[in-house]
This record gives sequence, structure tokens and C-alpha cells, in this order.
Amino acid sequence: MTSTESTGGPPVPTAVASPVAMPRHAGTASEGAGSDRLPLLDLLRGVAILGTLMTNVWIFTAPGAEWSVLGGPLVTPDLSSVSEAAESAFRLLADGKFLALLTVLFGVGLAIQFDSAARRGEPWPGRYRWRAAFLFAEGALHFVLVFAWDVLMGYAVTALLVAWLLTRSERAQRRWLWWAAGGHLALMAACSALLLAAGSASEGEQQVAPSVVALYAEGGYGEQVAFRLENALALRLEPVLTFGLLVALFLLGARLYRAGAFGPDATGRRLRGRMLRWGLGTGLPLTVLFAFFGEGGFLLNRYVAAPLVALGYIGLVGALADRVRRPGRVATAATGALASVGRTALTCYVLQNVLCVLLAYGIGAGLAARIGPDAGPWWVMGLWAAVSAVLLAAASLWTRRFRHGPLEALQRAVLRR
Repeated sequence: MTSTESTGGPPVPTAVASPVAMPRHAGTASEGAGSDRLPLLDLLRGVAILGTLMTNVWIFTAPGAEWSVLGGPLVTPDLSSVSEAAESAFRLLADGKFLALLTVLFGVGLAIQFDSAARRGEPWPGRYRWRAAFLFAEGALHFVLVFAWDVLMGYAVTALLVAWLLTRSERAQRRWLWWAAGGHLALMAACSALLLAAGSASEGEQQVAPSVVALYAEGGYGEQVAFRLENALALRLEPVLTFGLLVALFLLGARLYRAGAFGPDATGRRLRGRMLRWGLGTGLPLTVLFAFFGEGGFLLNRYVAAPLVALGYIGLVGALADRVRRPGRVATAATGALASVGRTALTCYVLQNVLCVLLAYGIGAGLAARIGPDAGPWWVMGLWAAVSAVLLAAASLWTRRFRHGPLEALQRAVLRR
């Protein structure tokens, strides 16, 4: 995690040179400076931040909110109406995909920081341990005070291991990548088999206790904080279950960066073209297939197919950016706003969750209980669009005057860098 552009995901490029493998392209030591900065990384981060909200917005608006992920009915694709089909497509295209994209980009940022430290002749991981500790503290506060499904704590722990792995040989890193990916696939297969054997809950059955539903619809803020603390083990299960995947995607991000996958030249375009074809060509069919497995396919969809689709999204965003050679005002404003979200990604990640809490929970506007699931999915998608618009506008205005987002600046001040 950088002290300059920290995110719920990856750090922003900061320097060049690597003792392990010289990257074809690198960022600069200061935000927004230099001609060899990789603007695609900012764009991808912005897409990933808004994309994670595409998944989380359904959590905020579900009965029982954060607990609904563990205790609510499983949502399977439904094509019986236009609204159900729209919700199914919205969820399937987002669930786990943008989180995996964010994880890959974190690995990119970690490799860039490693290269930066090597160029300055600084020991590694060295001071990065303090950055990881600060990230963990940020995540812990975010978990307790805002949203149970925080990603920062898991990223901080994983980053410490991968930071050490970056000092190993490329062959050793490749082995760790395959070991981590293989172990993760084996675990997902075993867990999915157990879920299939146990059978799925009947469709539409509400399994969240009424007391928990009432907690988020009517309870006080202190009660919600206490609930997260009391159920911390269950609510922190995801990063433990997917630790192998996190390690693999961190290392994959580092390898993609060093291969030049994010550069503007022919090498970058070729690699992104491959990711587009293979990622979407294999990931999307698997997503659809696993979606109809019920509970047995949930883990396979979110944690096996999703990373493949995430690679395809990198290729897709890159292809769209490459083809807009002479963008008009609308395209320029859109890409600029997304890049601004990417540059202030940590702030936007936390802010989007704060806004959803205030809009959906009973401690704020209480829209989840007022409108309710009977109103259909359109208002939930509208909530995502509205919060995204606020983030895009706020980030654009902020970056016109300031180099770093508010939380990024706070991290710089604490770490004094």
C-alpha cells in the first residue's frame, strides 16, 4: 500500500527499476508527474472501485444487510421478467469480478513499490511493513465503524507475504503463484462439493433472523458496531477462505506489470488483447454455468470464474481506451472522472460505503426498509448509479486542486512520506 495513492486496492505507480525483472513501463515517483506514467492503471482502479459497489450495493439494501451474505437466501439467475433478468445480469457481471480486478491491481502497485525501493537503494520490505500495518488498522476501523465486508485487512496481511516473495527469484515467485492458485482451486472444489451434498435452501426463503433485519432497519449505530464485533469471526471469513487466491492474484499482477501489460505500446496492446479474449471467452461461460449450480456454484462463480473475467475486464478497458484516439468532450470527461476516482481510490472506497450506510440503513434515510425488496431491483441499481455519480463528481473536483485524496493525504502524514 503506498502512502501516496492508497486504495481499497492497489497503490499507484511510484518509480522505476527492478532487480528481479526490468518492467517495460513504470510510473513516476510523484503523483501526476512524468511522461512515462501509466494512465491505464488509474482508469482501471476507478473502474474497480465503482465495480465493487455494484456487488456491495445489494448487501446494503438486503434485509439483514451485512449478515444477509451469510444468512440470506441464495440469488440465482431469473429470466422470468425484464427486471429479474436485469438484476441477474447486473449481479453476475459484478460479483467477485471487480474485487479480483482490485486485487490484481494491488499486486501491480506492490511490484512498483518494490522497484521504487530498489532504485533508491532502500531495504525491502523495510518501511513497507509500516504501510501494511497502517492499512490493516484502516481496514479494522472500516470493518468496525462502517462495513463488515472490508477488503483492506485481508490485503494488508497478504501484502506482507507477497512483499517478501518479491525478493525471491522469478522462478520461486512462479512456483508460489501456481501453488497458491492450485491450493485455492482444490479448496473451492471441496467446499462446493460439500454445499452441493448439503443441498440448497428453497428459493426465496428468508433465513436472516428478524432481530438482525430489525437491527439494520431500526437499530442504533452503536448496536450495529457491537454486532460486527460480536460476529467478527464469521464476518472476517472471506479473506481467510480466499487467502490462496489473494496471493496468486497479487503475484499475477506483479508479473503482468513487469511484462508490460499496462503500457501504451504494442506489447501492452497485445497482452491486453489476449486477456480480453481468454478472460471473457472462458470466464463468462463459466460464470453462467456456475450460476445455475445453486449454492454449489456460488464459490466457484465468485472465486474461480470471477478472476478470469477480471482479466478480461482489464483487456476490455484497455481496448476501449486504446481505440479512443481522439476522444470528444464526453469521453474525455468520463475517462478523466474515472481516473480521478482511481487516484483517490481509498477515499472513494470508504466514502461509497459510508454513503450507502447513510442512505440504506435505519440510522440514516432507511431506504432499504422504506422501499423494500418488493419494489424490484431498479431502485438498487439506481442507488448504485447515484452514489457512483457523486464519487465521480467529487473525485474530479478534488483532484483539480489536490494531488491526493483526503485519506491518502492522512496516510502520507502519518507515515511521513
